[in-house]
Amino acid sequence: MIHLVKVNGGNIYDILSLNVEESQKSFVSDNKTSLAEAYAAVTGGGHVFPFGIYDDDTPVGFVMIGFGTDEYWEDHPGVAEDNYNIWRFMIDFRYQNKGFGRAAMKLILDFVRTYPCGKADKCWISYEPENTVAEKLYSSFGFEPNGETDGNEIVAVLNL
Repeated sequence: MIHLVKVNGGNIYDILSLNVEESQKSFVSDNKTSLAEAYAAVTGGGHVFPFGIYDDDTPVGFVMIGFGTDEYWEDHPGVAEDNYNIWRFMIDFRYQNKGFGRAAMKLILDFVRTYPCGKADKCWISYEPENTVAEKLYSSFGFEPNGETDGNEIVAVLNL
């Protein structure tokens, strides 16, 4: 059964071993970079929740959920203020096209709706314009582009 597990000393190397296909590497940072950014965000006063995505005992993906902004994030989208975001989301290449992404997204949104950092109106995610698979998945959950960008990525927003 699919479930989320906080990244910790016992599973960090499992999470670091997960990878997307070579053709997808421009769409998402590797998990080592993501976990380094999570550490930097936390030490800078930010809020971040890194989770492994597991099918029973097998790690199949990684997600990093954030809240708000920190003092070091320049040029952030306006929607980032006091809202949740799905900062990183990946399913390992060996487990793609098996429904894990869709099942994980449901669990991710269930977690966000517990409001671990307090009430918010929106959850947002960003994706590369060429990543049509991600766009289709996110829109199926109600995420809609709001006209903002995060770097070169399209920002899509879900009303909570």
